[in-house]
Amino acid sequence: MNLVVLQNWLDNASFAILFLTMLVYWGGAAFPNLPYLAALGTAGMAIANLCMATLLGARWIEAGYFPLSNLYESLFFLTWGITTVHLIAENSSRSRLVGVVTAPVAMAIAAFATLTLPSQMQTSEPLVPALKSNWLMMHVSVMMLSYSALMVGSLLAIAFLVVTRGQNIQLQGSSVGTGGYRSNGYRLHKASELISQPSAPSVENNGFARFETSSNGNGNANIAVLNLVTTIPIQNPKSEIQNSEPLSPQRLSLAETLDNISYRIIGLGFPLLTIGIIAGGVWANEAWGSYWSWDPKETWALITWLVFAAYLHARITRGWQGRSPAILASTGFVVVWVCYLGVNLLGKGLHSYGWFF
Repeated sequence: MNLVVLQNWLDNASFAILFLTMLVYWGGAAFPNLPYLAALGTAGMAIANLCMATLLGARWIEAGYFPLSNLYESLFFLTWGITTVHLIAENSSRSRLVGVVTAPVAMAIAAFATLTLPSQMQTSEPLVPALKSNWLMMHVSVMMLSYSALMVGSLLAIAFLVVTRGQNIQLQGSSVGTGGYRSNGYRLHKASELISQPSAPSVENNGFARFETSSNGNGNANIAVLNLVTTIPIQNPKSEIQNSEPLSPQRLSLAETLDNISYRIIGLGFPLLTIGIIAGGVWANEAWGSYWSWDPKETWALITWLVFAAYLHARITRGWQGRSPAILASTGFVVVWVCYLGVNLLGKGLHSYGWFF
């Protein structure tokens, strides 16, 4: 089997596996009592990731340069990055909902690259002179990995907004998500009796909520017990969610997980984006004699950096949590796509080699 046939087989296999994996994740979300579906979805993502890595490796061997010179290769590298970040996020969160939002995006990108792009755009061609540099791998690969991480983090922020129905649920604790239960608009009913036990730190309640303890001064502790049926909103006339339907403990716990993992994944993607922009500036000075020329791609890379810098600043310095940073991260999903692909559709620039123009 020659490399061209292998590549054609691998790109179709990647799309098919991602499509089936998406269905598995959606089935697991619809029928949570089938635990084997979660493991099956993770296996599907891992197999698709391996197929795309093999595809990119085969193109590297065939063409003799790192496979990031045209849109076809770039899309598959982006999809490979998304599946890689997905596996990291899923392993960290232990939540199958990560695949519910990432698998469709990965599948759609693979479908666009495999089924939509014309054959001439899928063929490896000799590099134009400006791309014959070691910076091709050092700059573009880091930028693509940053896009992958930022997209996954933004998708999880969108999932957070969906799970919370856009309500302004505030999460207690630090920005890294180590706090206890939420307090804005919800409260826990205390047990009517005192339980004699030493005061202890917060612990998980069946994986869905947390107990909160407070000592009464004599060694006993009042245990705040979550009532799974009668959790009600606090009647606060100034609250924006006083007339909203209360969220279940499962939704609230899932929202806390999504908020935490989204923050961590964006925190991974932002340094990669910073390094990629710096490396691009060095390459631009080597190729064009200027570190920054306000090319459309450069401008949108700066806008992307500012959006996620604002997100991280709001979380770390200002202590934002919940809906407000999630909306900002969701906006970042659109900004990343404009930076990655939109500027090549809108007009020519110095970064248009091997894309649409």
